Amino acid sequence: MMRILVTGANGFVGKSLCRLLQTKGYFIRGVVRRAAKYPQLTNISELCLVGEIGPETDWQDALENIDVVIHLAARVHVMKDRSLNPLSEFRKVNVAGTEQLARQAVSAGVRRMVFISSVKVNGEGKGEPYTEDDEAAPEDAYGISKLEAEVALSKVASETGLEVVNIRPPLVYGSGVKANFLRFMHGVQSGIPLPLGCISNRRSFIYLGNLVDAIAACVKHPKAAGQTYLVSDGDDVSTPELIRRVAAALGRPARLFPFPPALMRRAGKLLGKSAAMERLLGSLTIDSGKIRRELDWKPPYSMEEGLKETAEWFKKQF
Repeated sequence: MMRILVTGANGFVGKSLCRLLQTKGYFIRGVVRRAAKYPQLTNISELCLVGEIGPETDWQDALENIDVVIHLAARVHVMKDRSLNPLSEFRKVNVAGTEQLARQAVSAGVRRMVFISSVKVNGEGKGEPYTEDDEAAPEDAYGISKLEAEVALSKVASETGLEVVNIRPPLVYGSGVKANFLRFMHGVQSGIPLPLGCISNRRSFIYLGNLVDAIAACVKHPKAAGQTYLVSDGDDVSTPELIRRVAAALGRPARLFPFPPALMRRAGKLLGKSAAMERLLGSLTIDSGKIRRELDWKPPYSMEEGLKETAEWFKKQF
């Protein structure tokens, strides 16, 4: 039986991942920072508490007899970061904490580490889909920290032989989604007319069920060792089309009216919301062909199926 350590096991992705891995018959040790989350963890074999993640974290007990580490835990991207030095805080957890885990994993005899990075390593969007061969161009502290973590893991791998797999997803949606996508769903559910009818962009997303399936594929496939993969649903949509699909899943009308995107960008700049506005107006797509070719992976769920499941959860909760 393969023994897997999942950090961030109580998170949005972690709970779904542990559920899937359990169906595959793996032994799963889930890592959390605080014991208060334990009652929610029903799909793990063992629980391990490690406290705050950083350069001094002791992973020794968590790593005992583990074959593969899946590292989900991270300081996540936040819209209103109140830290005086956000990059320093991101580096403490996402870079130094990740390298500490990797080096202790090597000492414990772990053979592979699957690191959940972000498409933000590539950048905030461009005219063509991102591929793994594109030069990294992160624009915010979170993206920079994820890139630096990948670099640190590459160094550990070259020095020790640890098999590292980096996965860079775009925005993830599914049951339990929070932050931007949840606010987006509330906006559609409200029925308030939205001034987004003129937007002509393309954006990639990934349904939670597809992401955890891709992670599971990277756990044991021999060709995944040492690779970086961009993953998505493979169904890129414009902002208006996403609104229509979410509205259909919620059983609500899609109320859109035209408004010049140039004026929206100007308003966003005046209000200090340029980044948020660009997520609505700009394009960010990825080419997930590499993981499909090398690992023979394909998303098990369509976007329609993913949105339907997300909408059912949303209606029960809200």
